[in-house]
Amino acid sequence: MRPFTYERARDAAGAVAAIDGETMFLGGGTNLVDLMRLGVARPRHLVDVTRLPYAAVEETPDGLRIGATARNSDVAAHSLVRERYPVLSQALLSGASGQLRNLATIGGNLLQRTRCPYFQDVTKPCNKRRPGSGCPAREGAHRNLAILGHSDACVATHPSDMAVALAALGAQVHVHGRDGERTIPIPGLHRLPGDRPDRDTVLEPGELITAVTLGPVAGRGAYRKVRERASFAFALVSVAAVLDVGDGTVRDCRIALGGVAHVPWRAERAEAVLRGAPATETAFREAAGAELSAAEPLRDNAFKVPLARNAIVRTLLELAA
Repeated sequence: MRPFTYERARDAAGAVAAIDGETMFLGGGTNLVDLMRLGVARPRHLVDVTRLPYAAVEETPDGLRIGATARNSDVAAHSLVRERYPVLSQALLSGASGQLRNLATIGGNLLQRTRCPYFQDVTKPCNKRRPGSGCPAREGAHRNLAILGHSDACVATHPSDMAVALAALGAQVHVHGRDGERTIPIPGLHRLPGDRPDRDTVLEPGELITAVTLGPVAGRGAYRKVRERASFAFALVSVAAVLDVGDGTVRDCRIALGGVAHVPWRAERAEAVLRGAPATETAFREAAGAELSAAEPLRDNAFKVPLARNAIVRTLLELAA
């Protein structure tokens, strides 16, 4: 590991002011420290933001506010989250391991690097690490990589389970930067790769996530994760869904997919097909097919298309039951 210096931020303004081109925020460190050990991330200075006063989970007139330094395990277990947004609680409990969830923060989880094995191997070219060097994953090992929204420059997938649930819930991310505060929606925080896969989000240098807010949601929600082993594994495909059914008809639905794209993928085509449709398996399959018609699988990951379709249908059937 390369030498670096460290400081603990006293307030958001001080944290933001300390950031320059070689300085990074440190939350739980469950992703950043790994990347530093591998030589992928090489900050000169770390600003620890975990002691900032953003760890509360609070009821608001419009829903719920979750502080960015709240630990994943605490948010997953919080009574308001479990009662009102079970899809979020389930997604958080599907991520990593209990030990890592006790360290990881909400803000840090959102800012995990979208990655693949080539990104983490500094002996290999990678457009995310060094733009213009190439993407060996396209012709190499890509079984668990993207089928939607990828580009010639990158086919990596976003690893967060939580972010998939937040995309389905239409969360708002609150950030503090040098120019003040602003709010960014999810989807909207994370970027598709295009020709700049080195930029995972729309955040400007020095912007600090302070909170995530959730509005009211009608219907039932659930999170389903398909993976190669029972724990501590990224999703091959995941589905976060909220379904509101009345008199056998879909009044509203929100669907997001994980493990299939560079970002948490909001399934807007599927949602459009389902609104006003009967809550039947036939309609659910039609909606899933409409969403996945845009898929462009690579040589070894075409299995993700039927896997995603079946996961969507199964999740919606269970919510409609």
